[in-house]
Amino acid sequence: MDLIRKMENVSVLGAAGKMGSGILVLLSFEMAKLKIGQKEDKDFVLNAVDVSQSALNSLLGYVKSQLVKHAEKNIVELRTWYEDREDLIDNDEIISQFVYDVMEMIQTSTRIETAYDSQLIFEAIKEDKALKVKLFSQIKKNNPDAWFLTNTSSIPIGEIEKEAGLKGDIIGYHFYNPPVIQKLLEIIKTDHTNDDLAAFSVNLAKSMRKIVVQSRDVAGFIGNGHFMRDALYALKLAEELAKTEGWAKAFFLIDTISRDLLVRPMGIFQLLDYVGIDVTRFILESMQPSFPNEKLSHAALNQLFDNEVKGGQFADGSQKNGIFKYQKGRITEVYDLENAKYVPTENIEMDCAALLGELPTLKIYWKSVVRDVKKADHLKKFFNELHQIDSVGANLAIAYGKNSKAIGLMLVDTKVAESKADVNTVLQTGFFHAYGPINDYF
Repeated sequence: MDLIRKMENVSVLGAAGKMGSGILVLLSFEMAKLKIGQKEDKDFVLNAVDVSQSALNSLLGYVKSQLVKHAEKNIVELRTWYEDREDLIDNDEIISQFVYDVMEMIQTSTRIETAYDSQLIFEAIKEDKALKVKLFSQIKKNNPDAWFLTNTSSIPIGEIEKEAGLKGDIIGYHFYNPPVIQKLLEIIKTDHTNDDLAAFSVNLAKSMRKIVVQSRDVAGFIGNGHFMRDALYALKLAEELAKTEGWAKAFFLIDTISRDLLVRPMGIFQLLDYVGIDVTRFILESMQPSFPNEKLSHAALNQLFDNEVKGGQFADGSQKNGIFKYQKGRITEVYDLENAKYVPTENIEMDCAALLGELPTLKIYWKSVVRDVKKADHLKKFFNELHQIDSVGANLAIAYGKNSKAIGLMLVDTKVAESKADVNTVLQTGFFHAYGPINDYF
């Protein structure tokens, strides 16, 4: 198998989207290694395919900015790539030439027919199985040798493979957001994924310097398999609290506990806002058929959606209002689900602090502890103290931590993850948790 030939013509479907744009940038780096670094005498083409030409035009500006950053960071290596160019003297000249050479390989298109000439099809369209099947089957009929690498975060790959008639020429290639920054890559094979594609996908991931975790082809895989259940548990806790405290305080309290007392980078409801309420609901709906004995939904999510409280991000990456309202990334208001209105956090913070009750005297924060070489010692002391406290906040945090651990163990027991270490790697690397859910703290 000539793997260089497979990289000669590549298409990214959904290239102008949040995930697709990052995947396109990563692939442009890989093509640059072959075309410029290894001096491969081939005509490499990277097709950015999306429905909107204006979005594709904007994409090119983003790609250029990322290429400049990459070039500045790797200027020593680039100098060796262009060592035979006597006309390129200073770093700025080399960077400009690099950006020009890579951009020459990128073509934009709003036509799916563009992918008919590609050996590799990377897909990052919305989580819609019917649409993926439609596009893949169309491409496959016109391009029998194509390999498909789908970025779906929840839909079973085997279902797409069967319905699109791909016969082993597909693999799950789940990047985390943003792909250019995030190190984690979940790879999901079906029972029929051909060996050459499986080997290629791992080698490409390593070339991209990604941390690879293999997941079994079960809806949600490891990442969303944990996150979705973690979020549903949080909603269950909030629902109980809301009976006496109201939804605004309940959302705020559980978010605070999941962030501050579990030492996470953000609270669970802020994370739901980041992902998007609509996206979360869709992922849960995608997972539900595979887990008939679980209820993978919550009335509060549906009510938020119906009330147009959806979260997500704007095109520039800033946060849209969801369960919380934000000003420059800071939470300023929280949604009262019962009364369908936002409440300033300053109106409820004191009451919530009183309700939380006694907290550990040892104060540790995710930002300060996550890269600390003595992280394990700090976390052990913190959680040991938490277990000695009998307060609403401490008890909810301990229950939350135990449930998170149970979810992780379930993923191992059901063979979705090969090991406890894989579960922990996904949550620590993909979600930036300071520690994995399968631990000795709970």
